[in-house]
Amino acid sequence: MEHEITAKINTAELVKEWEERAERARELQVFTLLGAKTDLGRVRENNEDKFEFFQPDDPDVLARKGSFYAVADGMGGHSAGQIASELALKTAIKAYYSDSSPIVEESLRASLQQANALIFDTARAVVERAGMGTTMTALIIRGEEAFIAQVGDSRCYRLRDGKISQLTQDHSWVNEQVKRGGLSQEEAETSPFRNVITRSLGNAPNVEVDIYREELEVSDKFLLCSDGLSGEVKPGDMADAMKNNSPSQAAQDLVELALERGGRDNVTVLILSIIDIIKSDAKEKRRRLGSLLSRGK
Repeated sequence: MEHEITAKINTAELVKEWEERAERARELQVFTLLGAKTDLGRVRENNEDKFEFFQPDDPDVLARKGSFYAVADGMGGHSAGQIASELALKTAIKAYYSDSSPIVEESLRASLQQANALIFDTARAVVERAGMGTTMTALIIRGEEAFIAQVGDSRCYRLRDGKISQLTQDHSWVNEQVKRGGLSQEEAETSPFRNVITRSLGNAPNVEVDIYREELEVSDKFLLCSDGLSGEVKPGDMADAMKNNSPSQAAQDLVELALERGGRDNVTVLILSIIDIIKSDAKEKRRRLGSLLSRGK
């Protein structure tokens, strides 16, 4: 089946600009800490959430494509949701790194569209998987830039200077009503339709992917999560958990907090902390120091 993947319209000027951005990323080393946890919850019989990440060893790939982190929340009976979320993550990561283009936004969007096409075709080919789909929130860290891809109602938050911000917008019925003025934020949080999403991977032959870009700062902390967390835990509590704990401890604490508050859905948390961003000269000094230490000098 033919699927419309966003056409690439790359002018020489655009490619040159992104090549230069990749070269600037090559001159930097971003030090991070990662923590992640997923849980079945207290109600569901199987876990349709999944997280995945890929941090390239090859410095050329790292400079050109960056590191990939993502959370997906599947839907569909007979374990179809589990299959959808796993297919989405594996397909998107493979497609993203298979594309040699330095244009991160374009590659990221196309990778989710390829995942969408595969899930849609699989759902139509296998009766037991009819109707399966998944949300996906993906984060790319390249040099001093962060890129976020969004489909569905999983979320990306950022903690900076003690303040937490939601960087993505939910593709959900209640969020659309809030934007139109039909519901207040408080009403949306308690609406019986708050789990109705308006966009997902696998629901239609084609999908629109939202892309966001942010500048990195040292000490930034990014939180990717399924709605099993955001539906139970307020942003302020997320910030409190991340402020004084390692990403691993914060992820565990937040999952446990979601369970304490009902655990009505699968819950998945991935936290990435930006520890330092080192310029090339400082990176070389650190490399030489490490080499000396390894030789016992």
